[in-house]
Amino acid sequence: MSIDQQIISSLRFVLGEGTHALHEPRFQGSELRYVQECIASTFVSSVGQYVDRFERELAAFTGARRAVAVVNGTAALQVALQLAGVEAGDEVLVPALTFVATANAVHYLRATPHFVDSSPETLGMDPIAMKDWLKHIGERALDGTRNRETGRRIRAMVPMHTFGHPTDIDGLLALAQDYQVQLVEDAAESLGSFYHGCHTGTFGLLGTLSFNGNKTVTTGGGGAILTNDERLADHAKHLTTTARKTHRWEYIHDEVGYNFRMPNLNAAMGCAQLEQLQDFLSSKRRLTEKYLQAFEDLPQVRLMTEPAGCQSNYWLQTLLLNEAIADQRDAILEATNDAGLMTRPAWMLMHQLPAYQQCPRAPLTVAESLAKRIINLPSSAGLA
Repeated sequence: MSIDQQIISSLRFVLGEGTHALHEPRFQGSELRYVQECIASTFVSSVGQYVDRFERELAAFTGARRAVAVVNGTAALQVALQLAGVEAGDEVLVPALTFVATANAVHYLRATPHFVDSSPETLGMDPIAMKDWLKHIGERALDGTRNRETGRRIRAMVPMHTFGHPTDIDGLLALAQDYQVQLVEDAAESLGSFYHGCHTGTFGLLGTLSFNGNKTVTTGGGGAILTNDERLADHAKHLTTTARKTHRWEYIHDEVGYNFRMPNLNAAMGCAQLEQLQDFLSSKRRLTEKYLQAFEDLPQVRLMTEPAGCQSNYWLQTLLLNEAIADQRDAILEATNDAGLMTRPAWMLMHQLPAYQQCPRAPLTVAESLAKRIINLPSSAGLA
């Protein structure tokens, strides 16, 4: 059989016949009841008991001191970067291999994304490659580190835990400290992933999560900011509720804020989803084991597994083609989708998008290779 037919055969071994989406939400808990209770209370907008409960339960699960629920993961990252001190004219280190929201959040603050390479082991930011790049491009200054070519301050770095696999946080934290750069984690894809026993999104000054419809836990649309700093958490909640000061009737806004708070209606769904999170994670792990078995006799491909010492949520199952068959990626994508098996490539690399082609970037050899070889497989929690 051709490689595309071998991959289809392996997928059928795991999934059976029929069509299979890339990642579907699973509603088998109290979602309907909680949403109905929310409607009956009339508190369906950004104030309500489910928002408060969702934040408490997120903080408890992740181990963060505080969680602040917002409308989506992009808004969470934008506010987190603002709280980390990113200002107009700054640069922010961002992986080239990421979803566009990571770069967009930087752009919304009128800062500039500065793209860096990825690790083949984690698919996330490579601290070794970045260290070499910062030695080349970085210039120490009174206010931290500046890009000696552009003169702009490099204010923050945003590691993203790609497809749920924890990246090398220890290496990145060491670099952030050495170069006086704030670390803000994009943990949008990694709810339920742990790096050496600690949840992703809790290592930097702030971290962010996403609860889009295709995430492990969904609120329909939604995100959250995680932090261990009470002051930052209070400021995040203030900024995301239009910066309105508490008063019985006056509308006093003491800074420019955002209408970014998560509605109670969405949080109600989120509370029900969190109750099932451990089951979702167990199911996804079983799916990984089945895929490993299905692809073990196919030497041209490799299924990505969690890095050593880490626990991945396996948000999206990821098949990595060998270099020798990288040119067959599109044929495999076409054949699998024609067969009703939804597969997807990695995102187009950020520096290849028209909006970001002129941004500064490190050599991106690994990211460019990975982008040509990644295929995401059906990964819904119910598939196992």
